[in-house]
Amino acid sequence: MDYRQKRKLSFLTIGLIFLLSGVEYAVILPTIWRYLQLLEAPPYFLGLGLSAFSFSGLVSGPVFGHWSDKTRATKTIILFSNVFEIVGNFMYFMGYSKWLLLSSRLVAGIGAGAGSSIFGFLTRTTLPDERARVFADVMACRQAGLLIGPAFNIFLRLCDFKLGPFVVNKYTSPGLFMCGMWVLMQFAVMVLYWDIPPLDSFPEQHMPLREVRGEEDEPLMSLEDEHMAAAEDSYGSVSPEQTETQLSSELPPSPPDSPSLDTSSGLKKSTAFSLFLSVEFLREEVVVLLTAQFITLFNQTALETMVTPLTQKYFGFGELGNSVMYSLCGVEVIAGFFLVRWLSRVLEDRVVLAVGLLICSGACVWCLIFLANPQGGFAFELTEFIIGVFLQLLGLPFVAVSQVSLFSKVTAEKTQGFSQGVRRSVGGLATILGPLWAGGLIGNLYVMLGMMMLLLTLIMVCRLIMTDSENH
Repeated sequence: MDYRQKRKLSFLTIGLIFLLSGVEYAVILPTIWRYLQLLEAPPYFLGLGLSAFSFSGLVSGPVFGHWSDKTRATKTIILFSNVFEIVGNFMYFMGYSKWLLLSSRLVAGIGAGAGSSIFGFLTRTTLPDERARVFADVMACRQAGLLIGPAFNIFLRLCDFKLGPFVVNKYTSPGLFMCGMWVLMQFAVMVLYWDIPPLDSFPEQHMPLREVRGEEDEPLMSLEDEHMAAAEDSYGSVSPEQTETQLSSELPPSPPDSPSLDTSSGLKKSTAFSLFLSVEFLREEVVVLLTAQFITLFNQTALETMVTPLTQKYFGFGELGNSVMYSLCGVEVIAGFFLVRWLSRVLEDRVVLAVGLLICSGACVWCLIFLANPQGGFAFELTEFIIGVFLQLLGLPFVAVSQVSLFSKVTAEKTQGFSQGVRRSVGGLATILGPLWAGGLIGNLYVMLGMMMLLLTLIMVCRLIMTDSENH
């Protein structure tokens, strides 16, 4: 089997992993509240249970990412992390107490940390100009999982039998179902996934993915080239190897390449790693992208928390109405990812990011004006709500794909696993704080939406400042 075939099958396996992560979220989320009530858990346990998954992923992401940078053994990391998903979901199925249920989400969240290793692998095995399309496909797979996940609940809610000492019902069956699915995924990873070598390990003339490019396919420029282009108004052809060399020449050496890391002195290692962190993550473009990651996910999860109480209060939506709404939202998001995939062929990532931020800002302004205090009757209020949700979901794929792609290009390729782990941890922090912020301000949407608008304004200003510095 040649390099291209192994690469395609490995990418297919990654798509299945993200699909399954979406299914897990969609299968467990609708039932966890009633499950906790049966276990006599207080209301705040719902927030703890949802945040526990994000918290453990926040911690494990950089660890798995650093592991993959050191060993490049992404397959081993995926198999290892999937064990936590299997054990965590089986604990969810057992459900003897509210504490076991909380622990189950904490354990399963550790497995989600492997996403940082996967994004590092994708960065090392893709050309810069195709990276946004690959990331869009992977993210669309998770959205597809969110879309089809509720369909599994149609038959899971019919379960009512015993499996040894365990009771299988509509609340415990999602855990058993996901446990079985992650076991099957282990076999799929063992058979279909390969730790293929990164592209920079091939001589350029023998690079397996090198294709004849047309004039419209503009190669990725290094940071230094971008500044030169503004002054000279000229573009040069830069290969991935040259790009990495130019980036590394502009920055102080990162830990893998630093001679001090080869010494036996722990102090030198600590100093070199601290230098790497300060250089890698305190540059303005990295700070802007991490801020965009945080603000986007903070706003998204805050709006998700707000939507259900809002539809119940103003439109009387029940489980069926909300399920239909979430399904339509999933269709829109998937379509948005494919739209971004197409646009990435003709637009630069930074342009896609700017468009996404503008759409999100427009959505937040719309919600602030029309949804904070809806008026005008049922039909008018429902139209206002649909437009607000549509705009918010439309902007999400633009920001999500562009900031991941840009982040992979402005951080060192040899430490992509750790860098992606940091990025995902920032996102995990946002998914913890977003629902907490919105949950406490359901009755005061002006304050809640006003803070979201302030955050979006902040990132827009940062983006403009960064653009101005690039032009000078």
